[in-house]
Amino acid sequence: MKDRNRVCPAELAGSLDSKIRRWLQDPAKILGPYINEGMTVLDIGCGPGFFTLPISRMVGNNGKVIAADLQDAMLQKLREKIRGTELEGRINLHKCEKDKIGFDGKADFILAFYMVHEVPDQESFFKELKSILNEKGSALIVEPKLFHVSKKDFAETLFKAESAGFKPVEGPKLLLSWSAILKN
Repeated sequence: MKDRNRVCPAELAGSLDSKIRRWLQDPAKILGPYINEGMTVLDIGCGPGFFTLPISRMVGNNGKVIAADLQDAMLQKLREKIRGTELEGRINLHKCEKDKIGFDGKADFILAFYMVHEVPDQESFFKELKSILNEKGSALIVEPKLFHVSKKDFAETLFKAESAGFKPVEGPKLLLSWSAILKN
């Protein structure tokens, strides 16, 4: 696909955080089996916080969420949502660089939902994820089937993750999506 690496513009943030999407992709159901209280979770490509806010509730007062995005406008939308709430202390906003996440901490769990297909250099991306993830941690990658990622493309993505040292296993069953859990 010609625009495969095009980043979803901030102007479409409303479509990323809707009641319909919450009904189709319930963050608690999708992430509940993987996230526990006290964890540090990296939400890459967090957008306006569709998954970030529920994750921050799952990790509780002793946990942290690093909400990472390439676009200042997306981070600003999330900043406005959490300003003055108890979640503000649990969520650290992180601006990614064009070709690098640039987070120098460690995470127990990493979420990359509908964004890996936007990454031009997936080999470097997965190597960086590997360096961020704690030894016993795991990552969930989910990619959209329609118009974006073919079965062959997703298989290539998993191959690149394996080449970086991950062990992909089947992820949760999600409507119109490919998913995999990457284990260290």
